[in-house]
Amino acid sequence: MAGHSLRDRFFTPPVARAIVSPTALLALAVGAAAGFAAGAEIAGAVALGLLAFVLRVVLAIPRRSRGTRIDPFTLDEPWRHYVRDAVQARNRFNQAVDRALEGPTRDRLAEIDERVGTGVLEVWRIAQRGHALAEARGRVDPAAIRRKLDAASGATTGATLERTTEALGAQLATAERLERVIADADSRLRLLNARLDEAAARTIELSVQAGDVADLSGLGDDVDTMVDEMEALRLAIEETGGGTAVAGPG
Repeated sequence: MAGHSLRDRFFTPPVARAIVSPTALLALAVGAAAGFAAGAEIAGAVALGLLAFVLRVVLAIPRRSRGTRIDPFTLDEPWRHYVRDAVQARNRFNQAVDRALEGPTRDRLAEIDERVGTGVLEVWRIAQRGHALAEARGRVDPAAIRRKLDAASGATTGATLERTTEALGAQLATAERLERVIADADSRLRLLNARLDEAAARTIELSVQAGDVADLSGLGDDVDTMVDEMEALRLAIEETGGGTAVAGPG
């Protein structure tokens, strides 16, 4: 809930559940009982019970998250564009939630908005990985490696040639693997961002037209699926290329 006011964070499902939860009612009863045990009058005991109840509810208010600082300008293109586009889509989500009328529909939109925030963080992390991999790929010169392979085949023989060929071949394989990972991340991130923009547009419409929480079920499912795909993409990048140590042609 980064950026949401105290009022917005109070009128949320977690607080509503806390108000009617058994633990809140128990806090009220225990507080009042403690007041009576301490010799307080009825009014004082009730006040102590209410204080315990209020404290229980306050603890349920979502805290303002500091969040992760997203800075698109630390990245090269196209990764910078993807992050900026995702942040803009998130801002449109935030504005749609703020404009929605209070009630269950707005509460549900706020929950979807939280998932969108998670998705934007995933876009940021994917873009950071893509940027790093592109920089690593830039330090590999396949043409120079092939020239070294040709030179080694004419200058060395036996075990030395075999080891040299294996080492240079591994560098070529690394470059090819990085190219595949970068291209896949680029194309999939472009598609996911387009879907995020579409979901933001639907949210703006639903924030003023949805008459029931059920009207938001399709949007919520689509956002969940999209965020899951973003998380899967990040994990795939980390597993297949994110930890690659790249050796230059030298």
